[in-house]
Amino acid sequence: MKALQLLLLGLSLGSIYSLIALGFVAIYKGTKVINMAHGSILLTGAYVVAMLSPHVGFLAAAAAGVVAAAVGAIVVERLVSAARTTDHLVLTTLTIGVDVLLATELTHRIGSSVLTMGDPWKDRQTEIMGTVLPQARIGATAVSVLIIAAFFLVFHKTNFGVRMRASADDPRTAALMGIDQRRVALASWAIGGGLACVAGIFLAAFPNPGLDQTAGLIALNAIPAIIIGGLDSTEGAVLGGLIVGVTQTLVDGNASSLHFLGEGFGTVAPYVVMLLVLLWRPSGLLGSKELNRV
Repeated sequence: MKALQLLLLGLSLGSIYSLIALGFVAIYKGTKVINMAHGSILLTGAYVVAMLSPHVGFLAAAAAGVVAAAVGAIVVERLVSAARTTDHLVLTTLTIGVDVLLATELTHRIGSSVLTMGDPWKDRQTEIMGTVLPQARIGATAVSVLIIAAFFLVFHKTNFGVRMRASADDPRTAALMGIDQRRVALASWAIGGGLACVAGIFLAAFPNPGLDQTAGLIALNAIPAIIIGGLDSTEGAVLGGLIVGVTQTLVDGNASSLHFLGEGFGTVAPYVVMLLVLLWRPSGLLGSKELNRV
């Protein structure tokens, strides 16, 4: 039963990581920039939810948080695009600077407090298949599945999705065909910000104590996920998130048996998996292989 409980908890945590990783990949596919300010955007959205939920209710606060995170991501995109360069490495480096500034301000505002989301699940638990799971994690899994399904439906079945995929595959040709690259970029960043906020809400919910100033760092756990799955693969982002969540939960849940690996190895374990995947498949499990003509 313990193994089943750990597996289900790992999948629920992995579904949250999948939302973060999907946001990373959406932005990368739209602009070829790795948004290192993603953690601060996550923290911004979750902070808005925590501040508003006692006054307007959880659902309204969650909607406001998603909008705030999406707008915040768009602002970061506008700041980055204002740079007089098209070098994606430089633009990625600029997001690190934005992350430091934004994280510093949010850390100052939150201080030593631990903020609650005001979510309806609270600390209630439910028995499933003979094992007990937090309702918040069940809700996280259900919401993540719905959002991810909606994302892929839009991405593959709508004209907007076609424009995004065309811009990701060949931006120059897409521009010549009349696809507005600026709109695609803004949409990609807004989607990434909104997904980050939803993930942040569930990361702060039970069994975690709440939202604190370090919550944005949790977004870094999605880095192994996008590398494992493939930096340019939306399907890989979901797969990578699940692998990271299950790996981390299983290692943490068996810490007493794995004490020889050192305390806190669960945090490191996804990076070990990432290295093994890179040694076997440098482009990630579902990433595109780069072909060079010689």
